[in-house]
Amino acid sequence: MFPLFKGARGIGSLATHKLAFQMPSLLSLRPKQIAILEASLIGLLSGLAAVVLKVGVGWVGGWRLVGAGMLPPIVALPLFGAIAGGLAGILIQRFAPEASGSGIPQVKAALAYLPMPLTGRIAIVKLISTILSLGAGLTLGRQGPTVQLGAAIASQVSNWFPTSPDHRRQLLAAGAAAGLAAGFNAPIAGVLFVIEELLQDVSGLTLGTAIMASFVGAMVSRQLGGQDFTFSPSSMSIDPYFNAIEIPFFILLGVLAALLGVLFIRGILLSLRLYKRLHLSLPGKIAIAGLLSGLLVALLPSALRDNASLQEVWRTSEFPWHLILLIFTVKFALTLVAVGSGAPGGLFAPSLILGSTLGYLVCFLVQTLNLWMHLPLGTGSGAGFAVTFALAGMAAFFSAVTRGPMTAIVIVFEMTQEFSIVLPLMISSVTAYLVAEAISSGSVYKYLLAWNGIYLKPSKQFENRLSKLTAADIMTRQPETINSDLSIPEAKLFFARSDHHGLPVLEDGKFIGIITESDFAKVDAFEANLIISSNPSFDPSAENLDLTAQIPSQSPNKKGITVHDIMTPKPITVRSHDPLPQVIYWMSRYHIGHLPVLDRSQLVGIITRADIIRVESDQLSGNIQTHDPRLAKNEASYVVYQTRDPAIGRGRILVPLSDPTTALTLLDFAATIAHQRHYELECLMVIPVSRLRSTAETSVSTLDQRRLLRKAKVLRERHGISIHTQIRVSHDVSSAILEVVQSRHINLLISNWKGGTTTPDRIFGEVVDTLIRQVRCDVMLVKWGLEPMRRDRWLIPTASGRNSAKAIEWLPGLMKQSESPEAFLCHVSAPNVQPDVTIQALNKACNQVQLRVSCITHSIAVCNRSISDAIFDLAEQNDCDVILLGATQEGLLEQVIKGNIPEEIARRSSQTVILVRGSL
Repeated sequence: MFPLFKGARGIGSLATHKLAFQMPSLLSLRPKQIAILEASLIGLLSGLAAVVLKVGVGWVGGWRLVGAGMLPPIVALPLFGAIAGGLAGILIQRFAPEASGSGIPQVKAALAYLPMPLTGRIAIVKLISTILSLGAGLTLGRQGPTVQLGAAIASQVSNWFPTSPDHRRQLLAAGAAAGLAAGFNAPIAGVLFVIEELLQDVSGLTLGTAIMASFVGAMVSRQLGGQDFTFSPSSMSIDPYFNAIEIPFFILLGVLAALLGVLFIRGILLSLRLYKRLHLSLPGKIAIAGLLSGLLVALLPSALRDNASLQEVWRTSEFPWHLILLIFTVKFALTLVAVGSGAPGGLFAPSLILGSTLGYLVCFLVQTLNLWMHLPLGTGSGAGFAVTFALAGMAAFFSAVTRGPMTAIVIVFEMTQEFSIVLPLMISSVTAYLVAEAISSGSVYKYLLAWNGIYLKPSKQFENRLSKLTAADIMTRQPETINSDLSIPEAKLFFARSDHHGLPVLEDGKFIGIITESDFAKVDAFEANLIISSNPSFDPSAENLDLTAQIPSQSPNKKGITVHDIMTPKPITVRSHDPLPQVIYWMSRYHIGHLPVLDRSQLVGIITRADIIRVESDQLSGNIQTHDPRLAKNEASYVVYQTRDPAIGRGRILVPLSDPTTALTLLDFAATIAHQRHYELECLMVIPVSRLRSTAETSVSTLDQRRLLRKAKVLRERHGISIHTQIRVSHDVSSAILEVVQSRHINLLISNWKGGTTTPDRIFGEVVDTLIRQVRCDVMLVKWGLEPMRRDRWLIPTASGRNSAKAIEWLPGLMKQSESPEAFLCHVSAPNVQPDVTIQALNKACNQVQLRVSCITHSIAVCNRSISDAIFDLAEQNDCDVILLGATQEGLLEQVIKGNIPEEIARRSSQTVILVRGSL
């Protein structure tokens, strides 16, 4: 009863799957106007976030001043700063570490396709933590966080409305532009900042989304009062005249801004190093920054104890020069203290304020010279003249720190809305940019990314050559098709004679769906549903049922089910001119192995994952425009780097390294086995190149590979073994590994395994499959669990194959790092197997383990039709750390073909899974 009922119920779930499979096809055809609507939504949310941030900072800052009025400022301000800063640090450390700092480096990394998360959770944490840190008195700005808030909001919107990676990148840039526009009430500056600093892209869609998001964000911010750095042109006087004799003084201002801007950047890096030496957690660092800021601000005049008061400096020239110099010095120092702690807050506002004070100081110098030398400076004695220098200083210092002169000019211009200020802004900001670049190239965000180990390449190198390809460039033209009226036996015979696992379905010459080999599993469920729906008196609990006999004789399906009945109708398709990133996105998101290509509803080709892999391999490394079968012949690999230790071991273990995140764990694992066996360790890294290029003549960079191999040499002293390293250039990774196995007389090959593969026609993956079939020595595949260093409790399934004993033979080395090893030996058999056979196999395995390893052993016999289910349940019930599987080559591949038992165990298990195959 159960299998039939399950199949009948599966029809409903199948219909649901088909519905979900068809829906994305509507999204793939959506017009570009949808992007503008998304940008409007992003701008709206970003503007609201900027307003909430401003109101929140003002509210917390107000309570800070209330506390300073109730208690002595020397007590209240440091205490409030330490408490609020510590709370902000706890919030970031616990919920979103990516929310620390200004946020702009994180956005730059995300736009460079680096794995930098930007989510709604990060936006919420950034908003609250910034309110706490700025309200605590840290002298940072709100505009940097609003950029990350806008980008995070855009990322969340792109998750609500799934889109391609390139489109998502444009939305992130639009969100960043909206955040900056809302923070400064400067929509043009938001767009320029994206073009100049973040994206370096001036395509139509990028400009359209960025402009719309910036406009909406600035409008929301302006209407709700979320801007600070703006004023009415009539509220302050700006010198409308400009004399050529003033140009040298604006150049001098630019030079001074450049020197101090470079000093500012280096001061930030010094502050980061000093905080790192304290070995404190993030909450502790931000609390210390709040404490120090409170102490220093408490010593200032009462009028300057609020951040808002400091930000008003640029509006007025009424302060004497010595007080302005004090403000510059204090602001400079406090900003370094705050940035080095990792507190959430931006550098835009501090840069503008420091620039304005510098401009006032230079203006004081000019006015002094004017009194002495009587220079024809026009209105040089007026307040407007001083404000002009302050605004020019803002643009100059901002340009020196961010290396965005155009953004600096436009930000200040949009704040003042005064055309007469443009020429002084251009002179000072461009001078500051050129001088700062001559001293040290790169903005402050470049150095902050480098501090975190992220080095972005020049923008042109970000352009993926694959993005220029379309579906027509990679598809298989004139694909093999199948008719919809073929019966199931005929279709199965058709697939047996074909090299493909999925075929487009045609009806009267028109494309109507797609069928894959997995669709044949729907046949029984289809018949069961037909029986139940057409025969109410049918009893599914009866034994020895003949399904075909239960189908009514008048039913048209008595003649047999056809391809039309089990195919997937109206699947996801692409057009011939769709870009390759869009194709890859649909195949990856919906796990599609075959993607039909249509042109005006006519089938013109099909794209499989094998086509994607071929194009990536050839196009990325060799600029190959078309696949040429004549290039299939591989040249021997070429050694470009190698080191050798004394050959004193009894054998050798080869460890190919490819994933830096797990390389050291794999090396330590292999070194433990080598130490127990008195073997040597051979570390190999392979750099693949195009088949069009000679391996001996291709220029490659080995810096990253050598850095990793140098870390491997540390294991020499720890384990007392010889470690050899080499880097090879090869057309094919598996061929290079086979060459090393043969030339270096390898006894054991240990390789990482991800626990599954998405490569079509592959079992473990393209490289590992080749090694399984061709490597003559022992092979050990390792899929790391959630806690790879825990290896105390071992689950060891036994089998009749010789490699069960081979897996046990390696146990002494595998268990060497276990403090109290415990082995659970299990034998999974079908219900009809005699118990004597099971007990005999378990006793034999227990004896082998006890002869080799001193550990506690348990014997477990299980009857289950599903081997993978039984092993998974046993591992969970006994809290095992490692599952050790052994099988012969033939048995391993046969198991995988029938149900992919190792893949299913590795995919479902959170434990480390080790797969052993003995020598051939």
